Amino acid sequence: MAVYPASLPVVCAPMAGGPSTPALAAAVSSAGGLGMLAGAISTPDALEANLTELERSTDGPWGVNLFLPSARIASDAALADYRRGLEPLAAELGVTPGEAVHGDDAIEEKIEIVLRHRPAAVSVTFGRPGRELTRRVHDVGALMIGTVTSVAEAEMAAEDGADLLVVQGSEAGGHRGVFADDPTSPRGGEAMSLPSLLVAVGLSVDVPLIAAGGIMDGSGVVAALGLGAVAAQMGTAFLCADEAGTSAVHRRALLDRTYSRTVVTRSFSGRPARGLENEFAASHTASAPAGYPEVNALTGPLRAAATKAGRADVPNLWAGTGWRAVTAAPAADIVRRVVAEMETA
Repeated sequence: MAVYPASLPVVCAPMAGGPSTPALAAAVSSAGGLGMLAGAISTPDALEANLTELERSTDGPWGVNLFLPSARIASDAALADYRRGLEPLAAELGVTPGEAVHGDDAIEEKIEIVLRHRPAAVSVTFGRPGRELTRRVHDVGALMIGTVTSVAEAEMAAEDGADLLVVQGSEAGGHRGVFADDPTSPRGGEAMSLPSLLVAVGLSVDVPLIAAGGIMDGSGVVAALGLGAVAAQMGTAFLCADEAGTSAVHRRALLDRTYSRTVVTRSFSGRPARGLENEFAASHTASAPAGYPEVNALTGPLRAAATKAGRADVPNLWAGTGWRAVTAAPAADIVRRVVAEMETA
């Protein structure tokens, strides 16, 4: 059975789209945890540069996450309707909606880049790892980590030879790692809470589990370990870390409690994801089609323009259910606080 590669049971989640930086991953790895760098939603050249910076910045173990290609499930008509609905807000922001282009995020090129850098671990989201990719990851001495949201997904990832599984409960911020989106539901269908999912997956597969979803402090880590996990993946807890690339708008919304709750929506990207319920999410959750990355491309110019203008009402503000416990501090201090809380939990 694979051995979790870090000395502390704290994993910094790979948060694509800005928050994840080489500095953040390196700081968590150097503090004894496992820093994970997001390789998705970036160019191959940017990924190459980020990996070079990361490996130069820490002697600790680190990993990389990739988004596997999603099936094209949105109709042209649904995407066109959604685009038309965005046009008034886009005009207000001085931009036009993007084009609904389907793509694979240059996955093959990114895999080659990642394997050349020989990370301690490679994790994948939005699909089963696959035996061929798992073999390639193992060939460079890395661990394969699958991201799962159900027992069925866990069983598939285990069949593919995954060494560890990130078990993502409904409380998690950002994208749900579902293998296949449910287009019949505005929020992607029902999801199991982390405690229930951990127990169910633990009874179904013989693979070490990393708990993810709403964990913000040492007591949450201890609870996850008590339910059979070997570590806890924390994302929202690091959103306001000094080293994170989280935008000023996003940080302010979290720390100032600008919005009162989180919601699961595909309005921003076309895949279900949890974030603060700002005006855009409230207005477009019911009408957004299931279609990643097309919807992500459509809304991209609006989100970027609003962020630049300092507006929190439009961009995605990913956050898990424990977001009220977010603190602004160096990442190493956050790790040390979590470990201290574990000792007294």
